[in-house]
Amino acid sequence: MTRARQDRLLAFLVRDGEWVTAAALADTLGVTPRSVRSYVTAVNARVPSGAAVESGPQGYRAGPDAAAAQRAGAAADAGTPRDRLHTLVRALLDAPEGIDVHETSDRLHVSGATLEADLGRVRGLLGGTELTLERSASTARLRGTEMAQRRLVSKLAHDEMEAGSFDLDAVRRTLGEGSVGAHAFGPFKADLVAELGALGYFVNEYGIGDVVMHIAIAADRVAAGRALEAASGTPRTATDEVGSLIDRLAERHLGVRLGAGDRQHLATLVLTRVVAPGAEPADDARARLEPAVESAVRDVVSGAAAEFLVDIAHEDFILRLALHVQNLLHRSREQAWSRNPLTRSLKSTYPMIFEVGVYIASGLNERLDIPILDDEIAYIAMHVGGRLERNRRADQLLTATIVCPGYYELHELLRSSVDRSLGQAIEVVGVETRADPDWDSIDTDLVLTTIDPPVVGDRIVRIQPFLTDADVERVQSAAGRIRRTRRLMRLRAELERYFVPSAFVRGLEATTEEDVIRRLGAPLVADGVIDDDYVDRTIQRERLSSTAFTDALAVPHALGMTATRTAIAIGIADPSIPWGESRVQVVAMVAFSEADRTAFQTVFEQFVEVFSERESVQRIVRRGTDFPAFLDELVAVIDG
Repeated sequence: MTRARQDRLLAFLVRDGEWVTAAALADTLGVTPRSVRSYVTAVNARVPSGAAVESGPQGYRAGPDAAAAQRAGAAADAGTPRDRLHTLVRALLDAPEGIDVHETSDRLHVSGATLEADLGRVRGLLGGTELTLERSASTARLRGTEMAQRRLVSKLAHDEMEAGSFDLDAVRRTLGEGSVGAHAFGPFKADLVAELGALGYFVNEYGIGDVVMHIAIAADRVAAGRALEAASGTPRTATDEVGSLIDRLAERHLGVRLGAGDRQHLATLVLTRVVAPGAEPADDARARLEPAVESAVRDVVSGAAAEFLVDIAHEDFILRLALHVQNLLHRSREQAWSRNPLTRSLKSTYPMIFEVGVYIASGLNERLDIPILDDEIAYIAMHVGGRLERNRRADQLLTATIVCPGYYELHELLRSSVDRSLGQAIEVVGVETRADPDWDSIDTDLVLTTIDPPVVGDRIVRIQPFLTDADVERVQSAAGRIRRTRRLMRLRAELERYFVPSAFVRGLEATTEEDVIRRLGAPLVADGVIDDDYVDRTIQRERLSSTAFTDALAVPHALGMTATRTAIAIGIADPSIPWGESRVQVVAMVAFSEADRTAFQTVFEQFVEVFSERESVQRIVRRGTDFPAFLDELVAVIDG
């Protein structure tokens, strides 16, 4: 457990990239600050430089040798229970007739009792894999299809990867260094991406590494005489074309020829997980869709657009998402899920978009019976985010006035420079060329001035007549501050209307998510805001995907806005409590009302944004000893 927490600490610092206090790390890991210091010492001891984690007055942050420490940690796992487990599984997979437990314990240099315990862990690993571990006297063997055995290898590799990202070292550890598929990844992947592009496909770089891992597993199994049998039926032209490409590259880089079954299987993985056709007419795209899939997506997207007041019900969006869902449906039949390295950041940075993705995923689950995981929800959310980004209106730009006393065409050159460098963030609506402008009459969001103003303010930015990079950065920073202030002011204006003083609980304990939801829901039920059914549906929503949107905040809620009014129950945990795969210190159970749909965006964007800042969370948690104090601290954080 200590070693695992050291790895989690290092991974957290690498992902965060900023200074983190010992107290914040302790809350994240569920330990004491003293333990954090000992973990940092142990992690730094992994590398000769001792610079895996830097320390200073502001706490800790990842050092220049953090990546080396992560690799050293993985290498140090040799001989550990996890390493033995992987070695044992590889031995079982490589021996169709089974292994002798006595010989295996001698080879691994462990006692018979230890090996029996490891076999018990193998049984636990097989849950949901369609594989069984059979035992006859001293022989242990795996029973199940070749496809199920390959999925087990994939599961072992994924278990070693951080946050769904592709990790070549994890694949090599899982397959074994002697595996034919554990090498030549770089050239293989580069050639595969290039040739798929030449065939007219767009390649999903987020998923290509995972598919290449499946190709490596296939090459390893084929080399060991464990090829897949060809499925019945005639493969379609695209499958045959991509299968031949993979076979050619496997022979070139891995020295393995693939049979018809493996070509068909791997081509299907590529076509359903990492590529999309290039630009094509809508009628051609619709012709490739199953009517049931298109109908389900169309209905669910229309429901999401109405539920969340988002403009996504467009024909091109529906067709593109339907093609993705059709591929997802095919993958689900083979339990070939796609990994998404952006899942965590999408959930924390774009919580509302992710929530729309959850709603769509839930609807598709009901209509098409697709069990959808967080990584798959994240891909749906990426489709939603892409549509909303294209729909973003010009009136969301901040307006600006340039103050630049006239001298030939100097003010015109400056305006051109501002438009060119900052046109995506601001819109210049006026240029004042007088040396003594009426400053009080300038009512734009920003004032960019080449002369000193009589007063200073957040919206006034001093720039040079010839725009410099430093000027651009200052204007962007000021624009960011103004946008944030506006967002949080909307939240501040509605806080007292949302919160229920009687639904404030300090001292949440490390129970289950369901227990916490029922505890926070009880005062809302007593207040007539929701009923018991809403609480049950909140628990169901939590099971779909964890609502821990940041490293400190969970926002449990139900799908469906059936509360009598929008209300928030707050629970404070100090120290932090487990929530899904994270740990949180604040749980905000939200009941949404049909008549107050705009509150959804306020909560899922502004409220979550406040709790994404670690220092703000610590201030609120430490000082929010009761409801008035909590509200005072939250308002103080918003006010800045």
